[in-house]
This record gives sequence, C-alpha cells and structure tokens, in this order.
Amino acid sequence: MSATTTLTRKPSRRDGGPVTYFVALLFVGVCVAPVLYIVLGGFRTNAHITTDPAALPDPWVTVNYLGVLKSSVFWGEFANSLIVALASTAGIVALGLMVSFVIARYDFRFKGAMYSLFAAGLMFPMVIAITPLYLVIKDLGLVDNLLGVIVPQIAFGLPTTVIILVPFLRAIPNEIEEAAALDGMSRLGFFFRMVVPLSLPGVVTVGILAFVGSWNNYLLPLYVLNSQANFTLPLGVQVFSSQYSTDTAKVLAFTSLAMLPALVFFSVFEKRIVGGLTGAVKG
Repeated sequence: MSATTTLTRKPSRRDGGPVTYFVALLFVGVCVAPVLYIVLGGFRTNAHITTDPAALPDPWVTVNYLGVLKSSVFWGEFANSLIVALASTAGIVALGLMVSFVIARYDFRFKGAMYSLFAAGLMFPMVIAITPLYLVIKDLGLVDNLLGVIVPQIAFGLPTTVIILVPFLRAIPNEIEEAAALDGMSRLGFFFRMVVPLSLPGVVTVGILAFVGSWNNYLLPLYVLNSQANFTLPLGVQVFSSQYSTDTAKVLAFTSLAMLPALVFFSVFEKRIVGGLTGAVKG
C-alpha cells in the first residue's frame, strides 16, 4: 500500500495579491483600450460612431480598411517609414555595438568621461535640440531628404544603445579573449566571431527599440520633410486626418494600419526585449 503525499505550495511574498492584479489589469486596460477603439472604429460607419461611440461595430464593414490599402499614398509613406526605420536601426546597432565594445573591453584615457557623455545623452531629448538640429540639417542640404531623418535618429539612438550593450560586453570573460588571441584570432575576428554572437540578446533588444522608436517618430520628420512624396506614416496620419476630417471611420482605419507594424513587431519580440534589458541590468 503506497501513501500519496500532497505538497502544497506556500504563497510567496513575491506573489501579488488581488489588489496588485487589479491595479495591473487597470493599467493594461488604460493602455489597450485606446488601441482597440481605434482598430474597431475602422470597422464601423460614421453614422454608427456618431450615434453610439462606445459600441462594437454593427455591422462590421471593411470598406474603410480596403480603401486605405488600395491607396498608393499609404504604401508610399509605408515604404518611406520602412526605409527610415531599417536604416536607422542598422546604423544604431552597428555603431553602438562598436562603441560599446571599445568602452567595455579597453582601457584608455577619458574612458569614463566618454561613457558619462553617452549616459548624459539619455537626459537630452530631441525636442530640446530640434531648432539647432534643423539648422545643421539645412546646412548639410538634407532638408526634405530621408537622410535628414536617418542620420539624427542614429545619433540620438546611440546613448540608449551604449548604456544597454556595455554591460553585455563587460560580462564576456577575459579568458575567452585570451584563448582567441592564443589561437591567432585578430581583434576584429574576435569582435565578429565571438562578441557579436555572445551579445546577441542585447543587440536584438536595442534593434527592436530603435526600430519602434524610428517608426513612431513624428517630430523630426515634421521639421525635415516637406513634400508628401517623402512623408513617413506619422506625418501621413496627420495629413490624412486633415483631408478626411469628416470621415472619422476612415481616419481610424488609416491610423490603425499606420501603427500596426510597430505594434506587431514590438509584441512579437516583447520577451526578447525583457530578456535583453534583464541581462543588461545583471551585467
């Protein structure tokens, strides 16, 4: 005859109580509700939105979304946003990784001052420097040019990238670098063959943050881009809202499709972002 022992798990002090879960759900609801309202609003008619703003679509209509998807203007702005986001992300990740490698692995004069300078960059938002930044872009002849958006975004994205990646690179054991040197591997080879793979969680994290930040950037394109052919989607939403101010449902559909790529991208890689930031804190 065998005896069965039932083990009961004692509640941990770290487990949240009902109040904690209620507050968390409240915050989630506050964040999600506006997004759901915009997405569902695109499936409604203007008459239904006017008579019952908080109701679900009845009937569900797709003409608003189909009209936006058939628009060449939308896809042109989508392409501009994609070019800017991919180029900015590539520049931020590549330059940030190289700078972080030098700061984390080598000792040189003013090393601490350089790291502090990047840390101070986190407290220097783009909105403060937008006027002098515009003058510099104008002197470089990059007004109404996608490069006029890409280059500043790379510069302003480097502080966050460096702060996240330096702990990853510092955590790489020196023994690995010494063993690679004994095997005849150059510093450049060690960087590409060892450093990049080992710091991949941090690289993915900063890449996602850079892509989402670039996709949603509104202020810099507003100052730099003049012609609608070069507009990114955030500017396109503004122009579309002005042109179709009386067609609320269509504006909501356009807004939904404009924010959808960044939203999906962030949702898919959310765990990687959390893992990357956790690794950075531990490092």
